[in-house]
Amino acid sequence: MALSLRSAFRKTWQTLSSIKTGVILIILVVIFSAAGTVILQRPMTDPDDIQRAYSPAMLRFLDATGLTDIFHARWFVALMVLVSFSIIAASVQRFPNAWRFFSRPYKSPDEGFRRVLATQAQIPVSDAEEGLAAAERALKHFGWKSEHIVRPNSFSLFSERHRISEMAVYIVHASLLLIFLGGIVDALYGWRGFLMLSPGSESSQIALKNGVLKTVPFSIRCDDTGEETYADGSPKKYWSKLAVIDNGKEVSRKEIVVNDPLVYRGVRFYQASFGRTGKLEKITLSVTPNNGSKAEAREISLAMNQILALDADTKIQITEFIPDYVVQDGHVYARSNDVVNPAIHLLVTSAKTNKVVNVWFPEIPGIAENAASPYTFEPKDLNTGLFTGLEVSHEPGQWAVWGGVILMAIGLTFVFYVVHTRFWVVPVTDAEGHTVLWVGGSVNRNRDAFEEAFKKVVEQMRKELKPERVAAETSASSISRTTIAGR
Repeated sequence: MALSLRSAFRKTWQTLSSIKTGVILIILVVIFSAAGTVILQRPMTDPDDIQRAYSPAMLRFLDATGLTDIFHARWFVALMVLVSFSIIAASVQRFPNAWRFFSRPYKSPDEGFRRVLATQAQIPVSDAEEGLAAAERALKHFGWKSEHIVRPNSFSLFSERHRISEMAVYIVHASLLLIFLGGIVDALYGWRGFLMLSPGSESSQIALKNGVLKTVPFSIRCDDTGEETYADGSPKKYWSKLAVIDNGKEVSRKEIVVNDPLVYRGVRFYQASFGRTGKLEKITLSVTPNNGSKAEAREISLAMNQILALDADTKIQITEFIPDYVVQDGHVYARSNDVVNPAIHLLVTSAKTNKVVNVWFPEIPGIAENAASPYTFEPKDLNTGLFTGLEVSHEPGQWAVWGGVILMAIGLTFVFYVVHTRFWVVPVTDAEGHTVLWVGGSVNRNRDAFEEAFKKVVEQMRKELKPERVAAETSASSISRTTIAGR
C-alpha cells in the first residue's frame, strides 16, 4: 500500500513538474483570460446589455459555466492553483542543477570538454606564459576581465559575463507565481459592484453582482456630475465630483473620469455611466394673466410639489412629471424613465372660486383644462435629475499582480537580452609536440552572433602575440651577429 502511494505520488510529481504540463496549463489560463475580455462580464456590464447581446439559452449556459464572471469562477481559481503547483514542481525539480551550475562555474576544462566544445580555436605560441599574457590583453581589449586558474598540473584563464542569465528562468517563474497569487486572492477575497448616486446624495452600500448589498466602512458623496459632448452631440466624457466621508468627516475629494478612479482604503470607484433619473428638479415657466390686462409675461421657477402663489387668489403646484408619456383610455401613463417625450401636470387653484384647474404641458386633448386657467403658461426650461453610475471594486491581490508584472519584465529582459558568455584559454601540447593556446567559448543563446565575436577575440589574441614574436626574432638576430663578429 505504501509502495503504491509512493508510486502514485511520484507519477503525480513527474506530471506536474513536466514542462509540457506547465505549458498546456498556462495556455489554458491565457485562453480563458482572453475569453474574459471578449465575453461580457458581470457586474461591469449592464444586465440589459448582456440580455441583448446573447440569446436566453446562451446566457443561461454562460452563467452556469461561470463564463460571465471568469476571473471569480471557482474552476478558474482551481486552474490557477494547478498552474502554480506545476511551476513550483518544475522549479524544485530543476533548481539544484541550475544552482550548482550558477554557484560553481566550470573554470578549468578537461580534455574531454575541450574535444567536444563547438566553438574553439588553437593559436601556436612559443611560450605558454607569454601566450596567456597576450590572451589576457586581448580579452581586456574587449572589456573582459580574466581570472587566473591555477591547478597542480596546469594553469589557464577563465572569463565570463552575465552568469545571472542562467537564473533568469526562475525570475520568470517567480513572477508568474506572484501574478497567479494575486489573481487567486482577488477571486477569493475581492469583489465588484455598482453604486448609483445623484448630486447631493451619499451612500456606503454597494450592490454586488448577486444582488447582495455590501456596506463599506465609509460613504461616498456625489457633489456633481455631468458630461461633455462633441459638436454632433455624441458623448465625449463623463465626470463626477466625489467626496469620501469617513467617521463623519470629509477625508478625500476627487473629480473622476473614465480610467481615472478614486481610490480609498483599497476600494476603487470608476466612472462607468451617466444619465438622467427621469425626475423633475425644476422647470422655468413664462406666466401671462388671462384677465385682459396688459400685464407683461414674467418668468417663474418651480420645483416638484412646490406651491407658489401667482397672486393673492391663485396658487400653482406641479404634481406629476412623466418623462416619456403615452395616453391610453383617457389616462396618462409613463412608457419609460427616459426623458424623451415629457409631460407635466400643473394644478392651478383659485381661492375665490375654490376651483382646481388641471393644466398639462403639452396640452393633452380630453384631459387638459388649460383654457380654463386664469393664466397662460409657456415652458422655457426643464431641469431633470442626473445620476452617476460608479463601478466599485476591491482587489487586494493587485499589488502581487503588479509586482509579478514588474518582475516578469526584469526576468524576460535577462532571458532575451542578457547572454551568459564564457571564455577559456588553456596552454596545451598538440599532436606534434608544439605548445598552442586552446581557446574555447560558449554562450547560452544567440550562438551565431557569438561566433562572430569569438573570431574577433581570437584574431586580437594573434595580434597581441605578433610583437612578442618580432622582438624574439630581433633578439635572436642580434645575438647571432655578435657571435659572428666575435669569431
